[in-house]
Amino acid sequence: MKYMLMIYGAEEGWTEEERERCMLDSMAICEELAVDGKWLDSSPLHSVATATSVRVRDGKSEVTDGPFAETTEQLGGYYIIDVPTRDEAVAIASRLPPAKKGTVEIRPLLPVPIPMPSLSEDLSSLRTKETNAGKDYIVLLYAAEGAWPPEEHAAALEESIRLCHELHEQGSYRAASPLQSPTTATCVRVRGGNQEIVDGPFPETKEQLGGYFLIHVADLDQAISVAAKIPGARRGTAEIRPLFPLPVVHRAS
Repeated sequence: MKYMLMIYGAEEGWTEEERERCMLDSMAICEELAVDGKWLDSSPLHSVATATSVRVRDGKSEVTDGPFAETTEQLGGYYIIDVPTRDEAVAIASRLPPAKKGTVEIRPLLPVPIPMPSLSEDLSSLRTKETNAGKDYIVLLYAAEGAWPPEEHAAALEESIRLCHELHEQGSYRAASPLQSPTTATCVRVRGGNQEIVDGPFPETKEQLGGYFLIHVADLDQAISVAAKIPGARRGTAEIRPLFPLPVVHRAS
């Protein structure tokens, strides 16, 4: 089962020294998971101050600066892992340094009925080659539970997958996936060495994260253009955040 681990925390809660140590320790965990074939992708995000939100209503794009939700603790990064059970996902989340100061929300990815585009190289390797040729962005898709009736959701999912293939042909696609319902979420915190596990999503907001796109485009304007084409932007909000570049993660050979 593939899971997305979402890292939430207060940006001002870390000193620069702690942030650097956190990044190094997190990279070591990624390397370890990659050797076992359990790591698929991960990245910290640039500050929430860099966020751009896109909504499409009646065919018109509404673009605003700032994140989708004004909360004290914001999404600061993510991991995509492939492990057999939720318990193993919880164990990995508990090891991540941000779990000691913030919250790690675990959500299973939703399998899609149509094949997604495949990349010739893993994401980490691609990012190290593209530093001077555009930027990587994540488009986070938020919507209220039930915003898409089942029959409409299926059509929107097919449209999203077609968009993924179009982006792939343009060299802009990196990854994408819907997430399973927020009711499947598990939140993990570690305080004083003790693990705290709570069922349900971390932010108690009407609109919850329902999926994501990872894209590589020239600039924010192109990222906005892509976000406006995603069906989810018509019923909810697409939040765009630039990824923070990291060294390549070495997989098992």
